[in-house]
Amino acid sequence: MLAEKFRNTNIILASKSPRRQELLKGLELPFDIKTKDTDESYDEGMLPRDVPAYLSEKKAAAFEGELEENTLLITSDTIVCIGDEILEKPKDRDHAIQMLQKLSANTHSVYTGLHVRWGDKKRTLVDETKVTFKELSMEEIEFYLDNFQPYDKAGSYGVQEWIGYIAVEKMEGSFYTVMGLPLAPLYKILKNI
Repeated sequence: MLAEKFRNTNIILASKSPRRQELLKGLELPFDIKTKDTDESYDEGMLPRDVPAYLSEKKAAAFEGELEENTLLITSDTIVCIGDEILEKPKDRDHAIQMLQKLSANTHSVYTGLHVRWGDKKRTLVDETKVTFKELSMEEIEFYLDNFQPYDKAGSYGVQEWIGYIAVEKMEGSFYTVMGLPLAPLYKILKNI
């Protein structure tokens, strides 16, 4: 449906995430992947909800002055929070265990920031999904870490993997936001931009 609108547009997804790439393919739009190393630091005084919007805008700013005319750029960033504590990507196995223990028998928020640039038009939003985990045993946590690679994922887990199958008791919001690309809001932006 959007294919005709963007027929002569070069669409760039600025993400190395295979999950975001897979999700964007679902919108039936051709796109290229182009990334830049971007400093992902932020002011620790920021509200957690504001962080992914700020980082997605920062990732887009790295392309300033380099985008050809009629190029649409999509950037995104996802964080996992328990209260005001941001659980970023784990540094190592012990850090991943600590994070998963915090998520166990608890409800957390996943915030995904989305930024779209097309010519002089810019749109940024943040989508939130609340996720409730059942209580995880150490055996389940270790099985997940031994058999999957959660080290590139905020909060040390991928909802589309085994841990999501067995741990998620309840979800309020979009599954795709937890995966890292809120598709319905993205579709709305692309339709109206």
